[in-house]
Amino acid sequence: MPSMRVMMLVAGALAAAAGFAGEAGFVGNPALADDSPDIAFSKRMFAGSAPQPKGYACFVRRYDAAHMAQHPLQKVTVMKLLITAEMVPDDKVLEYSFRLGVNFRDRPGDFDSSGDCGHAAVTKTPDAAETVIPAGTDIVCAVDCDGGGVTVSLANNDASVIVKPLDRIRIWKGKNSDESAATALNAGADDKVFRLDRTKLDECIALVADRKELAAMRHK
Repeated sequence: MPSMRVMMLVAGALAAAAGFAGEAGFVGNPALADDSPDIAFSKRMFAGSAPQPKGYACFVRRYDAAHMAQHPLQKVTVMKLLITAEMVPDDKVLEYSFRLGVNFRDRPGDFDSSGDCGHAAVTKTPDAAETVIPAGTDIVCAVDCDGGGVTVSLANNDASVIVKPLDRIRIWKGKNSDESAATALNAGADDKVFRLDRTKLDECIALVADRKELAAMRHK
C-alpha cells in the first residue's frame, strides 16, 4: 500500500495538472478539443493561437487623404477594432467581445464603443429566437440596451476583417459613458463597410482602460 507521503505527492501533482489545464481553458470540455470548430476558428481569429485563457486581436485602418477624397460621404477617418475571446465558467465554447475606436472627418476627438459578440457563427445553434446571422459573417457584436452593433468577417487570408455597422452603433466620446456623451456611427452611404488590417496589439491599447487587461495584452 502506498505511503501517505506518496499519496500526498500524487494528489498534489494531479491538482497542479488540473489547475494548468483549467487555466488553458480546455479541461473537461470536449467541445474545446484541438480539432473542434470553435478552436479552429479561434486560431484563425488570433493568428494561430487559441486563447489560453484569453485571446486578443487588433485590426486598424487609417484612411488617407486620397481615399477620403474619393469617398466624400465617408465620415470615418480611423477605425480600430479589438476582438477578445475567453472561456466563461459553465460554457462550452469561447465567448467573444469587442471594443471599437473611431475618429471622424467632421467631429473632433476620439470615440469608442464596446459590447458582447457571443459565440462565433461556427458554433451558434440555429434558433428561431436568435438573430439571423448574415451570410459570410463570423461574429455579430452588439452594444447593450439596443445600442446597435456590427458584424465582423475574417478576410484576406485572415489578415483583415470586414466590419459592417448594423444600421448604427452607439458610441461615446472620450470614454465618457454618460448618456449625454452618447452619439452614433450610422451606416451611411460610404460608412457601410470597413476593411481593417491585422496589426500589433499596441495599436489597440488606447481602447482598454482596465489595468489588469492592459497587462495581459502586453504579455501576448
